Amino acid sequence: MSELATKYNPSEVEDKWYAYWMEHGLFHSEPDNREPFCIVIPPPNVTGVLHMGHMLNNTIQDILVRRARMLGKNALWVPGTDHAAISTEAKVVAKLAQEGIKKTDLTREEFLSHAWDWTHKYGGIILQQLRKLGASCDWERTAFTMDETRSKSVMRVFCDLYNRGLIYRGVRMVNWDPKALTALSDEEVIYKEEQSKLFYLKYMVEGEDGKYIVVATTRPETILGDSAVCVNPNDERYSWLKGKRVIVPMVGRSVPIIMDEYVEMEFGTGCLKVTPAHDVNDYMLGDKYGLESIDIFNDNGTISEAGGMYVGMDRFDVRKQIMKDLANKGLVEKVEDYVNKVGHSERTDAVIEPKLSMQWFVKMDGLAVPALEAVETDYIKFVPAKYKNTYRYWMTNIKDWCISRQLWWGHQIPAWYLPTGGYVVAENEELALAKAIEKTGNPELTLNDLTRDPDCLDTWFSSWLWPISLFNGILDPDNEEFKYYYPTTDLVTGPDIIFFWVARMIIAGYAFCGDKPFSNVYFTGIVRDKIGRKMSKSLGNSPDPLELIDKFGADGVRMGIMLAAPAGHDIMYDDSLCEQGRNFCNKIWNAFRLVKGWEVDPAKPQPESSKRGIEWFEAELRRTLIEVDDLMGKFRISEALMAVYKLFWDEFSSWYLEVIKPAYGSPIDGETYNETLRFFDTLLRLLHPFMPFITEELWQHLYDRKDGESIMTAELPKADSFNEEAISRFDHL
Repeated sequence: MSELATKYNPSEVEDKWYAYWMEHGLFHSEPDNREPFCIVIPPPNVTGVLHMGHMLNNTIQDILVRRARMLGKNALWVPGTDHAAISTEAKVVAKLAQEGIKKTDLTREEFLSHAWDWTHKYGGIILQQLRKLGASCDWERTAFTMDETRSKSVMRVFCDLYNRGLIYRGVRMVNWDPKALTALSDEEVIYKEEQSKLFYLKYMVEGEDGKYIVVATTRPETILGDSAVCVNPNDERYSWLKGKRVIVPMVGRSVPIIMDEYVEMEFGTGCLKVTPAHDVNDYMLGDKYGLESIDIFNDNGTISEAGGMYVGMDRFDVRKQIMKDLANKGLVEKVEDYVNKVGHSERTDAVIEPKLSMQWFVKMDGLAVPALEAVETDYIKFVPAKYKNTYRYWMTNIKDWCISRQLWWGHQIPAWYLPTGGYVVAENEELALAKAIEKTGNPELTLNDLTRDPDCLDTWFSSWLWPISLFNGILDPDNEEFKYYYPTTDLVTGPDIIFFWVARMIIAGYAFCGDKPFSNVYFTGIVRDKIGRKMSKSLGNSPDPLELIDKFGADGVRMGIMLAAPAGHDIMYDDSLCEQGRNFCNKIWNAFRLVKGWEVDPAKPQPESSKRGIEWFEAELRRTLIEVDDLMGKFRISEALMAVYKLFWDEFSSWYLEVIKPAYGSPIDGETYNETLRFFDTLLRLLHPFMPFITEELWQHLYDRKDGESIMTAELPKADSFNEEAISRFDHL
């Protein structure tokens, strides 16, 4: 080994050891007779870049997997990326627009060729960036939700659920994103409180000269689609309206008064306008009373021909214009300020439009039952346990999952429409044609006679299979790897995708394998700035993780972020944390140089003070080993790191080294020196999962090592007892 530099320089150390680990295949795992320990990465968006949330999440995963390796387990961390249908398609559309190309001018194949180019250019940058952090993933196993194995798995699962009667197609009220031009599931809608207006409009009663009722609405533009007004049958104010009709203001359409207890008498005026095509509750009323459903919006949020007025205008411009026009006609009673919650698309932030649309759905209620029980009984353990409540709420109120998206980038739905009407569902074109011939009884049919459904599947429909499909457990459930690594061990993720991803993976585990996909779920907190704001690009309060690594070193950043990261609690991030991490690296480095700089006299007798110091530190070390083991078992990772930090900084550096340090200019005795190197070895092993680079560098300098040896696979010492008497004796001393 070369001589140690005077100062610790992370950039010289990190790339060198990462290359060494890769060269010797130290991250790779194959099934053997050891206990497996397996983590699958929450797949980041294929064209994404590293942010602070990824840093936290992947640091925790790396700590768990490195520790498992040192405990003698066959540890595997599988990396991969997600095709992120909505956000990737939006990026490709924006790039094409800069080149003067509209998506609508391209065929599907042409557009997909641009999307693949984009993916090949930017895809996987984030996985390269994770290497800088020290992530010990088995890169030979890198997967992508749209690679061949994962894509075929998605097709098989769709067909399987369809054949089980759990996938159906139908016109339902969905959340429509007018910007991305696609349906969204309920979970992709974020409700934000907004300052709105409540408009009180006059509806003239047909055949009652001059008489009118007042209806309150926050969305006057939707009167274009009104097909009834509803009042509560118990509301005495409106009993005179029974059997009568009213005229929709401006529109002039005569619509019936219906009586239903759904209407709250106390809200607004107690009269509810019913627009079945644009509100989920109105849709139910429309269904119940056989009302006309008038869809007044085009997919992009402009008024359609069916609206009859303001055709082609944007919905929010119409809101302003129609209020002016209604006021001019004397049809506005009053306008009040009003605070309400408005649904926005999680992806594009556009205001969601409830819309009747033909979509594909998965029936969820039956599938959710075993998945709920697994968490309730702690067969799958949530850390912190408080998230069981969130999970229970979701799973007991589960709705059918709208899985179709009006996009081209993604897994195209495997349904083919027949020229005679109806459709067939099959895993590929050949099977589809065979089924179509069988269904129609027409042997002359060709693929050109069939039309494939243009929609793609929701991105989560591929990532819910992630722990299964990474080991090819859908296509080949009897393969050796799947049987060895599944169920996986731990999952580390953010609580914001508890339903999108965690719950659905558990559902998929039971639906397709009859068992849980993982044993423990560790929920990280959200990384916030020091004044508590969530980090975001738009606020400009999120540091670039790679710049932090350049400045403080990967170990410094890992330590800084972990010291502030108790499970499930938000992290108040500040650069000073990484500075603390860097200072700790310097402390370890300087302590090592001090020890290795001593002259050793093997014949010199061991002083009594050194004997006492060794006895005491041995007890402290064993006590910490037991404590760290206990804390890591409870996923109290930041507390475990703090225990090791204090042991090194306070007990080892400040006390132990002072006690055994030889007098200036004198050598140290051989026995004390060897014990000190042994302690250093154990401390480096304890620290390694948290700080992989500096510990590898120093461990290699500690003794003469053979090529291919690494602290990564060195055994983590265990302890089951410690000498309390030695500790109290030393404290007294």
